[in-house]
Parts: sequence; structure tokens; C-alpha cells
Amino acid sequence: METFWFAVVALVFTVYIVLDGLDFGVGILYFAVARTDIERRIALRAIGPVWNGNEVWLILGGGLSFFAFPRAYASGFSGFYLALILVLWLLMLRGLAIELRSHFNHPVWTQIWDVTFSGASVMLAFVFGVAVGNLIRGVPLNADGYFFTPFWTTFLPGPDPGILDVYTLFTGLLGVALLALHGAYFLMMKTEGAVFQRSWQFAKAGSWAVFPLVLVNLFILSSLHPAFWENFSRYPVGYVLPIASTASLMAMVACSRMGKSTGAAVSSCVFILTGLGVTGWAYYPNLLISTTDPALSLTIYNSAASDYGLRVGLVWFSIGFPLVLLYTFYAYRSFWGRVTRSSVEGTDGY
Repeated sequence: METFWFAVVALVFTVYIVLDGLDFGVGILYFAVARTDIERRIALRAIGPVWNGNEVWLILGGGLSFFAFPRAYASGFSGFYLALILVLWLLMLRGLAIELRSHFNHPVWTQIWDVTFSGASVMLAFVFGVAVGNLIRGVPLNADGYFFTPFWTTFLPGPDPGILDVYTLFTGLLGVALLALHGAYFLMMKTEGAVFQRSWQFAKAGSWAVFPLVLVNLFILSSLHPAFWENFSRYPVGYVLPIASTASLMAMVACSRMGKSTGAAVSSCVFILTGLGVTGWAYYPNLLISTTDPALSLTIYNSAASDYGLRVGLVWFSIGFPLVLLYTFYAYRSFWGRVTRSSVEGTDGY
């Protein structure tokens, strides 16, 4: 049961990154691809019907983590307290920016919320990238299973790291670059005219920028944890994930060059899913790796709820999860199609 819930929690958080990453990407590129008020409203309308529904997956992931692995949840949320408060504020500010921008028609008002929306999107993409880097690198767990990480201790990873070091900095930059590209593909699918053209130009250039960041992250990771990839030798079926990840990255580049927005967007979704899948496969069965003593690491076995609780939770999960899937599919299906200039002009809201 522990392995099942590990896979479920990892899948839910990955789906959240894929879906809300579209919104983050639009925000990251906001000023680059949308330069007039109408163009910015087009970009916002592309994500308007779905952005808040995407965050249901984050809530679901947090709830499942608390239910399935309460010890790791308690340790992680207390140790990353500062970072989690930052994420909470950024999520609130981004949501306020999307909804309040159109409530008062004044250039200063709209500019304030435009900057807030774009800045919060950049910071969230960076922070989530840094969060993944911290999980992979490890945290200074003590004998009681708790830790605290300040924002900064030293630039090089060590036994007592902060949230930011050379490795987590690069995972954060990869998060920003990848989600910006993800958002560009989404805008290519959802818009036309100038916004589409600028998104396409960014996609063609940005698809190549992801390559060096991926390679740098892999190099640093292999230096930090030479044994990190042992699970692939132990369970060779896992090699499907890096193969699919590489193939989807190449497909992203090819589709970007040809302007095939749907193919590029699908390839980007697959790349994020398989890329995080590679991380999860290598990370298993760990939940929090200890940098002070590997024996203190929190795993799915020493952090899980009781077997009875996990089995009861499976019943409720089998009811609730399909409903979330159905709602997500319905929301995207209902608002499928391109946002046109004529559909925005002369209307209220974004």
C-alpha cells in the first residue's frame, strides 16, 4: 500500500505542475507576448476559466500527503515553513491579480496587477523548481525526523544546506524556463494574431534553451548523489521514463519549428510528466533524504499511516479522484478553442 500511495501522491503533484504550469508560463511570458491591453486580456482569458480549477490538484496533493505520509508531511511543512509561506502569498497575489485587474478601468490599476501577476508567476515557477531541487538534494534531518532550512547558508551543497545553493538555483531556473515554454505552447493553441506569433517565436528559441539547463542539472545531481540512479538498475522497466522524456523533448523542438501548437503542447506535457517520473523512480522509496545521516531519511515505510488507514483511504480516493478528473476534463473541454480579438473587444472582465 505504501508504494501505491507514493505513486498516487507523486502523480497528483505532477498533474498539478502540468496544469497550473500553463498558467505560470502565461504569466512568465505576459509582458513579452502581450503588449497592449487587448492582448493582455486575450492572454488572461486563455487561462481565466481554468486557472483556479488547476489549483484543486495542489490541494488534493497536500491532503493526500497528510493522509498517507503524516510524519513526512509534518517534517516537511515545518522545515520548509518560510518557503511555504512565500508560496501561499504568491498564490494569493497571483489569483488576486487575475480577478481584480479588470475591476477598475485605469492604466495605473491594471499595470499594478499586471506586474503582480507576472512577477508572482515567475517566482512560483522558480520556487517550485527549487522545491524539487531541495527534495532531491536532501535536508538536514535530525534524530527526531525534523529540520529547519534557512533561505541561504552556503553556495555549495553540504551537510547543513539552505534552501538555495548552486544545485537548487539551477533547478529553479529550469523550472522557470520549462514552464515559460509550456505556457508559450498553450498560448499558441489558444490565441491568434500577434500573441500567437510572439509565443511561436519564443517557443522556437526557448525549446533549445531547456537542453543546457537539463544537462547542467543532471551533471550536478550525478555529482551530489552518484547512487541516485540505482533504482533503474534494480527495476529496468524504469528506463522507459528517460527514453520517453528524451523523445518528448526532441518532439517539442520539432513541433516548435513547424508551428504545430497542439503537438508541442502535448510533447511538453509528456516531458514534464516523464521528467518528474524519472525523479520519482530514482527517489523511491525516499520522501525526505537526510544530508546529515542517510539512516535518518524519511521513507514511505517509516512515515506512512497505518495499513488500515491506507486501505480505508483507498475507498474514498476511488470516489473522489474520478470526480476531480471529470471536472478538469469538462472545464478544459468546455472552453476549448482559440480566444479571438473580437471575443474580447467591447466586453467586461478579462
